[in-house]
Amino acid sequence: MKQILLTLGCCVSFCLTHAQTIPPTPDQVYGQLFTDVQMSKIFPDGKTFVDCIPKRDPVEIVRDYLAIKKNPAIRLSLQLFVEENFDIPKSPTESYVTPPDEDITTHITKLWKVLRREPDQQVKGSSLLPLPNPYIVPGGRFREIYYWDSYFTMLGLKVSGEHELMESMVKNFAYLINTYGHIPNGNRTYYLSRSQPPFFAMMVELLASVKGDQVLVDYLPAMEKEYAYFMDGEAEVKPGSALKYVVKLKDGTVLNRNWDESTVPRQESYREDVETAQRSNRNKVVMYQHLRAGATSGIDFSSRWFTDHQNIITIETTDIVPVDLNSLLYNLESVIARSRAMVKDDSTATLFREKAEKRRQAIDKYCWNSTLKFYTDYQFRKGKMTNAITIAGLYPFCFFPDRQGYLSLQGSQAAVIVREKLLQPGGLQTSEYNTGEQWDAPNGWAPLEWMAVSGLARAGQIALARDIATRWTKLNEKVFKETGKMMEKYNVADLNKAAGGGEYASQDGFGWSNGVYLALTQWLRQ
Repeated sequence: MKQILLTLGCCVSFCLTHAQTIPPTPDQVYGQLFTDVQMSKIFPDGKTFVDCIPKRDPVEIVRDYLAIKKNPAIRLSLQLFVEENFDIPKSPTESYVTPPDEDITTHITKLWKVLRREPDQQVKGSSLLPLPNPYIVPGGRFREIYYWDSYFTMLGLKVSGEHELMESMVKNFAYLINTYGHIPNGNRTYYLSRSQPPFFAMMVELLASVKGDQVLVDYLPAMEKEYAYFMDGEAEVKPGSALKYVVKLKDGTVLNRNWDESTVPRQESYREDVETAQRSNRNKVVMYQHLRAGATSGIDFSSRWFTDHQNIITIETTDIVPVDLNSLLYNLESVIARSRAMVKDDSTATLFREKAEKRRQAIDKYCWNSTLKFYTDYQFRKGKMTNAITIAGLYPFCFFPDRQGYLSLQGSQAAVIVREKLLQPGGLQTSEYNTGEQWDAPNGWAPLEWMAVSGLARAGQIALARDIATRWTKLNEKVFKETGKMMEKYNVADLNKAAGGGEYASQDGFGWSNGVYLALTQWLRQ
């Protein structure tokens, strides 16, 4: 046991040590210039400036900007100043045109090369965190690797036989863990204060399915370091409170929430966060933490995080124990246990099996809504379930064992809610509410469609799972035929309308839609 605690302690120490080496974010590099550019909205998308590459030393750029701004004899054009001093980023697919009559599978296969990035070089003043191996970016405004996106992209890479590229991406994520103590939201400095849904263990399992189980052993240290990151603070947190990602309920039960270490507006959505905080009339720091935690969840934004299920100014993300996050951490604990057993470390394997079982019991206790017959999030500050019906409620079915038919029973009950509240002509809508946020009705998203299909199939709801997969893939094909593009998200309720909502226009490319389409069509043929 002492050896186990020492190992976990070293992981926590590793995370804390590397937190001191975090490179500066764009607001820290450019100061007043950053604030002026973002608040004046010279670019329609706040992410554009933070992705710009300086043409010369950032210190010189800032010095010249402040001098010009202070000189009343000089008429300053902020946009012209930026254009003269920075290279403006372009979309990865901006110059790619789909040939006429190209089928969707061929299109996706070709796009792997378009969306592929080779190992990066460090550029002074750039927000990009260099990666040592090739990787796939999602597309559109997303010019860097993204954490949870990449698992769903890898599903398609597997179908396409791109096994070496899959391995390169897993290596990159292990590199990020070893360099920064965790996998950031994406490989940008402004994403380092948070992670995203912990799919790394699932990536390792996916790679093991083509490379063999030794992969689980090879990446065991990285999985344990990620686990230490998410559990940092467990020993210090008091019952009835939270610390970083860790929540300890009044009865001592330990679960997790979404969290971001920073307390300022998101650099890539600076103006939006400032304005949202102003409209809320709430404490600005608290608002920024809730907004940032929403970004950590990957579900940014959704009615599931809102007190009134309608308006973002009521956001309460850090007060919520999410069922999907905790299901993924259950899987991480289970994979670590399996991997430790492979190296004959039975004591640690037993420890992690016990951790996983405790978490499973806690999820059933606090997130299985016996009234709705569906898994929902738990608002630990108020001590009650949120009653928000979202696809996240199907995550437990992807991982939990079927104990004497219990999973099948719950699956049949959840299937009723899915049909009544979420099922639409084009697949599943993300939630039952239409709020104008992009992770709500009428939008459907590839990663959630995949998790829903996987979970329902494991719970014995094969017919419903196949129905959802068929509706989704047909919608993908319809939109591709009309536009020649794979989209970031889709309107599943009205098949003649595009998806919308959120802080930016719908993007094309698109990594996870490509991957899930290939994986679902393969599954449907089985």
